Amino acid sequence: MTSLLIRLFIKNAGETKNPAVRGAYGRMAGLVGICCNLILSAAKMLTGFLLGSMAILADGLNNLSDLTSSLITLIGFKMSGRPADREHPYGHARSEYVAGLVVAFFIMIVGFNLMTSSFDKIRNPEPVDFTTPAMLLLVGSILLKLWMSRFNRKIGRLVESATLEATAQDSLNDVFTTSGVLACALISRFTSLNLDGWVGLAMAVFILVSGVKMIGETLSPLLGEAPGQELVEEFTGRLRSYAGVLGIHDLLIHDYGPGRCFASVHVEMDARADIMECHDAIDQIERDFLEEGIHLVIHLDPVVTDDEEVNALRQLTARQLASMDMGLTMHDFRVVKGKVNTKLLFDVVVPYDCKHPEEVRNQLEDQIHAQNPHLFAEIQVDRSFTG
Repeated sequence: MTSLLIRLFIKNAGETKNPAVRGAYGRMAGLVGICCNLILSAAKMLTGFLLGSMAILADGLNNLSDLTSSLITLIGFKMSGRPADREHPYGHARSEYVAGLVVAFFIMIVGFNLMTSSFDKIRNPEPVDFTTPAMLLLVGSILLKLWMSRFNRKIGRLVESATLEATAQDSLNDVFTTSGVLACALISRFTSLNLDGWVGLAMAVFILVSGVKMIGETLSPLLGEAPGQELVEEFTGRLRSYAGVLGIHDLLIHDYGPGRCFASVHVEMDARADIMECHDAIDQIERDFLEEGIHLVIHLDPVVTDDEEVNALRQLTARQLASMDMGLTMHDFRVVKGKVNTKLLFDVVVPYDCKHPEEVRNQLEDQIHAQNPHLFAEIQVDRSFTG
């Protein structure tokens, strides 16, 4: 069914990096979610109201929140597809994250109201007659939600959408909650136990927890989270593959929403190389990345490679870094030679779990000086922006 929908409604379906195609996928997923959740929520809320079942009514409210989520997701994809303008030079792709945040707050409101109603049901229990049509409705809901989970997960992976991936997980969560309601109905029908209010309370807690988790997942990229390790390795591997690139450092990757990535990096090249050739090489790298929607800006760092004394001092410093066993790396290594003393200038990147980077710097400077009393290190401490 998913493949059929893609063939019917998505033009150039294979061009998932294209913002227009990606937006079409998002709109299709949003419309499918709206239609399915509208049917489920209306049927369950009507059934729950007629039977006086808080559990079925709660499940219907949960589907209503999913309907609202699909609607906001649809709006988010529509807004994120808008081109950059004077007020928003980086585009509007982060609208998708804002949409997810709105959905999360709405889910928490629904969960809180449901919790209040469930407490009332527990204090004042009433018998519920679960009919066969009501149970068939719950079974049909489980099957439909299983398909929706697979549908959203497939589309989410195709277009690399965290919002649709979260929607897929939410649909799978609904399978478990509706299964709990079905179990409650079966127990109530064949025993004297009345678990309706308790199941409604459990679902309310489940909905609240899901809302809190979703807030965290959508706030993180809005605040500016570190890029994933896979993306960092892809960046560094590609950059190092170009002829003339000796090393890279100070990689910054900014996420302005799905399909809107801005990055900057320092690239080391041989100081003896022709500056115009280096400039042409850097331009080519930037163009290659831009073809994939990545706006990359490169700063050129010349590196001396043919000075034996500089190379020996660089190796000595590298050994000192390795001896500290903290995963330290260095860059921008320079040597200033005097008549008597020699100064080593470089930057050291320390991990984020290092609480006292100044102590690391002082220790390293002392160790280098201890190796040779005529060596003095001047170290700048850096933090990695890639986690």
